Amino acid sequence: MTDESHTGGCLCGAIRYRIHGPCLQTSLCHCEDCRRASGAPVVAWSFFATGTLTWEKGTPKTVLHADRQRTFCPDCGSPLTFFDPAIPHLFEANTNTLDHPQNHPPGDQCWLADALPWFAGMPGLPGFTHTSPIPE
Repeated sequence: MTDESHTGGCLCGAIRYRIHGPCLQTSLCHCEDCRRASGAPVVAWSFFATGTLTWEKGTPKTVLHADRQRTFCPDCGSPLTFFDPAIPHLFEANTNTLDHPQNHPPGDQCWLADALPWFAGMPGLPGFTHTSPIPE
């Protein structure tokens, strides 16, 4: 096994984890399950070999849905990992819970059949460095 490791955790800091080994793939998922579990229109995932994850602080809550396992912080609700038993050699870490998500750009998009129709228009929206203007 490689000496490479990746650390991450939830929003409130109650959960911390370490993954030992390289990132094998990255993807943006548009499936309805990921959208509902995260509250986001798309979720970025980084794939790692099963058995490389160590929970270093706290214990996440595990939710089973359609035979797939998702972990969340029980305090702040941050979605952390995803495991599908149909792909037993891999698990997915929510890229944005990694300490350095900028090192894991998406390599593809999946479940485009479930993508929200308005998502394709995102590049054309006005952008702001921080918060958007608040209407009066």
